Order: sequence, then structure tokens, then C-alpha cells
Amino acid sequence: MSGTSPQGHLRLPHAVVEELTVRPGSAAGLGARSTTETRADWLRAAGLERPHDVAERHLAAFREEIARAQELLWSSSSWSVLLVLQALDAAGKDGTIKHVMSGVNPQGCSVSPFKQPSPRELAHDFLWRCAAELPERGHIGIFNRSYYEDVLVVRVHPELLAGQHLPPGSPSGPGLWAQRFEAINSFERHLVNNGTRIVKIFLHVSKREQKRRFLERLDEPAKNWKFSSADLAERAFFDQYQQAYEEAITATSTPWAPWHVVPADHKHAMRALVGGLLVDAVERLELHPPSPRPEESEALRAARRALESEPD
Repeated sequence: MSGTSPQGHLRLPHAVVEELTVRPGSAAGLGARSTTETRADWLRAAGLERPHDVAERHLAAFREEIARAQELLWSSSSWSVLLVLQALDAAGKDGTIKHVMSGVNPQGCSVSPFKQPSPRELAHDFLWRCAAELPERGHIGIFNRSYYEDVLVVRVHPELLAGQHLPPGSPSGPGLWAQRFEAINSFERHLVNNGTRIVKIFLHVSKREQKRRFLERLDEPAKNWKFSSADLAERAFFDQYQQAYEEAITATSTPWAPWHVVPADHKHAMRALVGGLLVDAVERLELHPPSPRPEESEALRAARRALESEPD
């Protein structure tokens, strides 16, 4: 059953959050994690509601909570929130962003998609292009893919390293990935220490479901634009990507920026879980509206007196 906060707002049960979180120092264990459901039954509700309907209702409630949290972020201006979404093709990143974040004020939210790096981006270190897109204080930033591509795609396709202009004598093989994991952990710790709460989510989709979604894109003319021959080429590396994710998530799930692995075969549940994890992370910041200073309080009282003295 889903829980509530002390204020009576809907929350994911603690058991679900714990189940989805990769405990720092432990293996991600992707092979043993379900792509369809959680062990904790957070979708059970009174009556005969379908799980799909329960998830939709939960997502609507989480959207309201995210909108409320955004207002607190904006008014306090001491924290920002960075949502990092990673997944294989067709796992649902774009749809998740659309459905989970549809209630927030666009002025306080930004989405940054990271695809093949440009020549200018390749002329910098692998963290540079993402650092330039970090959310400012009071804002929510969403990374659709991220600097993690450089320990995932580049690891599966090591020929891409030739375009990164690494200095002579740079480590290769396991040494290179270990160096980059260390850089990522240090970078994220720096962000958290300076007021950015990081919520990292891997949408865990099965190979069977990915195939079904690819076929759906081919069968429905309105979805043809979503399919690329590159998607099929990358599918041939499905197992290699799973192993790369296993090692990257294991190495970079830290106390200050843990990973969450969300079952992605059922979109309705996946989106609600992402919304719930985002709400949980922001609630832990314990944000409160700023209290006005004495001179500000007097100015507010003066404004009230002036308004009340106006003739109707």
C-alpha cells in the first residue's frame, strides 16, 4: 500500500524506495531485478481498481507534489534538483519526462538531451557538456542521458575513444573506466555539497519488451518517426549494454547520489514510480517557505493597509 507524509500527501512506501535503490557498496544486480514489477505491492488498493488505474491516480498525485516542490525550490533558492534518466532505447525516457513533469512551471524546469557529442564537446573533458547544462538554484533540471554515456556507449563501442583526444599515456581498458567512475563520483559529490540534489534513475526494460515497442513503432505510421535503423544496430549489443550498466551503476551508486532501478516494461507503473522517487528525494530536503525579515514584514503590513484603505 502507498503511504502518506506527515502532512497527508501521497508517498511511495519506504519499502518500495528501498527496493528500487541500489545500496552503495553493493552490486546493482540487474539480472536479478524485475523489469515488470516490484516485490512490495504498492499498487494494491481498496475495491476492484485495476493496477493501471491506481498507477495513473498515483502519478497525478505525484505531479501535484512535484509542482508544489518546485514552488518551494524557487522560493527558497538554496537547492536545485537534477534528475538523471538513463536507459536503453525504447525504455520510455521521453514519455516519462512528458508525463511526470507535465505539471511544473516551465520557467523553473529544463530538459537537456545528450546525444552524439559535437566536435566542440569532444574538445573538452567528458563531463564538460553536462556541467554546462546543470540547473541553477531553485530549478529542476532533467538530463535525458548524461555524462554516463561516456562509461556506457563508449565502453560498448571503444572505437569512439579515438575522437575524444585523450592525452598520451591515458589509461585504457578497466583502468580508464575506473578513472571515469572516480571522476563521476567526485563530480556528483561536489554538486551535492554545493546544493544540487541528484536523483539518478535507470529505466530497466527487458529485451522482449524493447522488441515489442520497436515493432509497434514500425506497425503504426504515426510512430514511424521514432524508429531508426541505428536502434536495431544497437539492439545487437543489448547484453553488452546490460553489463556496462551493471558495472557503472555498481561503481557510482553512492551515499550522496544513489541509483534507483525502476521496472520499465509497464509504462503506467514506471512513470508513477519515477514521480514517486522524485517526490521522495525533494521531501528529504525539508524545504520551507522563507520567513520574511522584520523590515519585509512591515512592508507587507503597509501594503495591506494601503490596499484596505482604497475605496471599493
